[in-house]
Amino acid sequence: MPPSAIAYTKPSITELEVEFATHATRTGWGADCYAYIGRFERGFATHIGAAHAIATSSCTGAMQMGLAALGIGPGDEVILADTNWIATAAPIVHLGATPVFVDIRPDSWCIDPARAAAAVTPRTRAIVATHLYGNLCDMDALLELGDRHNIPIIEDAAEAIGARYRGRAAGSMGRFSTFSFHGTKTLTTGEGGMFLTSDPELFARVGTLANHGRDPAQTRQFWADVVGYKFKMSNVQAAIGCAQLDRIDELTGRKREILAAYKARLDRLSGVAMNPEPDHVVNGAWMPTVVFAPETGVTRERLQTAFADARIDARVFFWPLSEQPMFTPVPENRVARDICARAINLPSYHDMTTAEIDRVCAVIEGLLT
Repeated sequence: MPPSAIAYTKPSITELEVEFATHATRTGWGADCYAYIGRFERGFATHIGAAHAIATSSCTGAMQMGLAALGIGPGDEVILADTNWIATAAPIVHLGATPVFVDIRPDSWCIDPARAAAAVTPRTRAIVATHLYGNLCDMDALLELGDRHNIPIIEDAAEAIGARYRGRAAGSMGRFSTFSFHGTKTLTTGEGGMFLTSDPELFARVGTLANHGRDPAQTRQFWADVVGYKFKMSNVQAAIGCAQLDRIDELTGRKREILAAYKARLDRLSGVAMNPEPDHVVNGAWMPTVVFAPETGVTRERLQTAFADARIDARVFFWPLSEQPMFTPVPENRVARDICARAINLPSYHDMTTAEIDRVCAVIEGLLT
């Protein structure tokens, strides 16, 4: 009989989430229709260390509203790492601006600040720092770059809940930040996201955009002050988020335990590197990832085949966005193009057993023998 399949991710849902969602379903109407949303926003802002939060239907929507509130549009450029999911670039395109893809660093797999600096032009309106897989960008260098050119640094912290940089939570350092609560994330509401900022004026503009362009201070009913969006989170989703936030230390702690378990088994192998954690960083450990050295000869395709044969659902490393058909190739982004061809994301759901982690590691060891 074949071994049971191992999923790459699934959420941690307990009776607490069921209780909160049930309560929201029964009571969250009329005057209470935003009760859990407000509670989730306040709690998440406090947890991250930001002054303001707006719960959204997705991290992508949060990014689009933040960029729009900065006035970014046609003729503008936004710099971001070529190694990214399309959700980071799509809002830039939807606003009529141009995404400028730069290479990543080989150690962190995040945006290379030197490459970002070289890409700055008079049309540059923002730089997006995507904290990939729970790894953290070099925020010191990026914030200095932003200050030097008066360009806002935006934190795409979709994958970085639980990560810290010199004691500060991911998502607390940029002009604004965005988080994802997709079903694959450490904290989930099924779908959903969050916009965070400590800039009161930016918060006010996004607050208006988030609700069809209706200014919260507007007293006229059904009156829109600008053309906005419908990117709001539902009260039931927020109730699940509140329960998850009550468990946040457990959720982030378990992800770090799983990453540590992988590292304990795989760090001894020659030619294998995993998520980095410099002394000044706490890795969020969202997605444990293995990058094989070129001399091993291990490729993405070999990895996919080996894991599929073992009934293990492992994800490929993000393809460079510039290689995808809607964008112009950037062949000089050599690190982004190279690493994805010899890397794989490992399963890391919260209730993984030691035996399951061992099964995953056995596949990796088998590729190196």
